[in-house]
Amino acid sequence: MVRLYVFAEGQTEQTFANTLIKPHLYQYNVFMNPPILIAHAKKKGQVHRGGGRNYTPMKNDILRFLKQEKSLDVFFTTMIDLYAICPGFPGLAEAELMSQDPLKKVAFLEQKFADDINDRRFIPYIQLHEYEAYLFSDPSCFEYLSDGNIDKITALQKIANAYKTPELINDGLQTAPSKRIIAQFPSYGKAKSTFGPQLAARIGLPVIRRACYHFNQWLLKLESLNGG
Repeated sequence: MVRLYVFAEGQTEQTFANTLIKPHLYQYNVFMNPPILIAHAKKKGQVHRGGGRNYTPMKNDILRFLKQEKSLDVFFTTMIDLYAICPGFPGLAEAELMSQDPLKKVAFLEQKFADDINDRRFIPYIQLHEYEAYLFSDPSCFEYLSDGNIDKITALQKIANAYKTPELINDGLQTAPSKRIIAQFPSYGKAKSTFGPQLAARIGLPVIRRACYHFNQWLLKLESLNGG
């Protein structure tokens, strides 16, 4: 059995990975350690975690774990957003020229990330464009937040129908997936780390991975870590 560390941008991703991805990967003999909030600063020797908005502390934290865990059957991955990615991220200026093709852009940034970390055990994953895109795989999951108002769910379904995949819902300040959800369900914004994983669980991994190509490609890599 191989082991896997996940560096999560926030508590939403941390809980999602722990409650949905961890038990799924166990079926493939891939044991996930408790997901770690990614570092965003280090002050007076103390690492501050969550947010992923500063590349250098993020990189240094990952390198520290790589040095501590030298075994070839230990792997490392990330769950960070393309939306509002930190300015110091490697290759970001070049990637901006690919904005019309988000899949190409995110693949380019992941490769630059992998090159910068420079360890074959590191499998970078950047979410297109953020976690909440997964929830557009089946907007009916919002039924228990709707108080019987199906118009709000219909509005989200209309958005989902306008895109080939939820991962292409754009990253504008007011049109990113999370902003569109909060516009219909303000309560989501007040408890994202609770509602986000609960809603994803209602949808289920099979539906999310069918709708979200980039997410599915990442999950396939993780499933194959033990030679499966």
